[in-house]
Amino acid sequence: MALSEQYLEDEIHPIDIVETLAAHHDWDFDRIADDQIAMAVEGQWRTYSITLAWSAYDETLRMVCTFEMEPPEDKHAALMAALNAVNDQCWAGAFTWWQDQKLMVYRYGLVLAGGQIASAEQIDTMIRAAVMSAERYYPAFQLVVWADRSPKDALQVAIAEAYGRA
Repeated sequence: MALSEQYLEDEIHPIDIVETLAAHHDWDFDRIADDQIAMAVEGQWRTYSITLAWSAYDETLRMVCTFEMEPPEDKHAALMAALNAVNDQCWAGAFTWWQDQKLMVYRYGLVLAGGQIASAEQIDTMIRAAVMSAERYYPAFQLVVWADRSPKDALQVAIAEAYGRA
């Protein structure tokens, strides 16, 4: 049975779908509010904190996938260069560095304008893509920050497409 087959109603809240997916995948989650959910998804390199929030105002399901990272001050320029190179390879979503929180962040927004309804498959794919991207580029970020590798050299680690399931 497809993940979306259980949703036959016209009006299903996107965060309700996310909650069902989190339970289905046995991810730890917390429904923070009616329009927001946070969960932890285990990866090979890290446990990723993923938050999804629904904005009815602009009809967008926003997702942030974060992991902690504490690069030394003298590595920030190299990290920014690596981020630019990584984002050139990401077609859905983008990475950013939140320096004050010491978090690497992968962000994506699923626009559902005109009253569109997200499917469980779309949301599941969105979450899996975030984890796969974080898993794919985590080693490159680490090599730039801790192994004194150039962004170009570090990204060679991420050239091969990662396969697997979140």
